[in-house]
Amino acid sequence: MKMNKYVKEFLHRGLMFSGFGPVIYGIIALFEPAAIKDGKTVLVAIVSTYILAFLQAGVSVYNMVESWSLIKIAFLRLAALYVIYLSCYLLNSWLPFDVMNIVWFSVIFVLIYVCVWFIVYFSVRKTSKTLNKNLK
Repeated sequence: MKMNKYVKEFLHRGLMFSGFGPVIYGIIALFEPAAIKDGKTVLVAIVSTYILAFLQAGVSVYNMVESWSLIKIAFLRLAALYVIYLSCYLLNSWLPFDVMNIVWFSVIFVLIYVCVWFIVYFSVRKTSKTLNKNLK
């Protein structure tokens, strides 16, 4: 059975960038030494950040689905990344499990996502216009 091209690309992108997971944890441990409690904590953090990086890179495959609208892609990526990051942060106790902490995390996450999305969108749009103008 032939593997769906999007699944194949998801796995490819995830594997290419998942090595950054342990680097992410290393940076967190550098700035927050209390993040290292014992060997189990380190192992869970390394594995969870590896999975986080794998999934984060993998969901970039949504941009390849030409039949999806830009809004649908943006919303699905937002939802996927939100679940991925929130799960990792809660699992590692980097975000205390408290309703207000989760609400603030959610608000900040969405605001940053929207800001980054608009910056990328307008940058790509400007570059596309410039390239199209140069082609004429």
